[in-house]
Amino acid sequence: MAKTEKEKMLAGELYLCNDPELVAARARARRLLRAFNDTLMEDAAPRRTLLGQLIGELGEGVYIEPPFHCDYGAFIRLGARVYMNFQCVILDCNRVTIGDDVAFGPNVHVYAATHPLDADERIKGPELAKPVAIGAKTWVGGGSIILPGVTIGEGVTIGAGSVVTRDVPPYVLAAGNPCRVIRSLR
Repeated sequence: MAKTEKEKMLAGELYLCNDPELVAARARARRLLRAFNDTLMEDAAPRRTLLGQLIGELGEGVYIEPPFHCDYGAFIRLGARVYMNFQCVILDCNRVTIGDDVAFGPNVHVYAATHPLDADERIKGPELAKPVAIGAKTWVGGGSIILPGVTIGEGVTIGAGSVVTRDVPPYVLAAGNPCRVIRSLR
């Protein structure tokens, strides 16, 4: 039996993002995001309800400052007590897993979405996606970008403005463009 475009996307294979099932899922996410981003800070219960409808797995005590943006929401797993400051973006065309007690500064972007490197293949339209994982107790400084396929270990501090292009081991300070380990934290 042939895979659906969604199954191909989540398997890290070339897929077509204009597939009706995927278009409908992104439209659903946009409606929920619009409602979430329009809520007031004091509207905690409606905000939690909207996040529960949007995010695939939502831990206790998650707090996201609006505006927040994502592709689907359904492929995001947020552990307990995750905090995201203003203007965070998660392109969740594949699974994005964020552990307990993770904090994002403002304008952090997490990209599971990517494209073929070969220009002739890329202009045909298919896309790719690779999972991203961020370990528990990690701090990601403002303006950082985490690229597709990256795993960040537990207890990491990522310096502001970093571009994380490859895996980061646990309990280190890492920063820069491209992001590199500066020193151990243990």
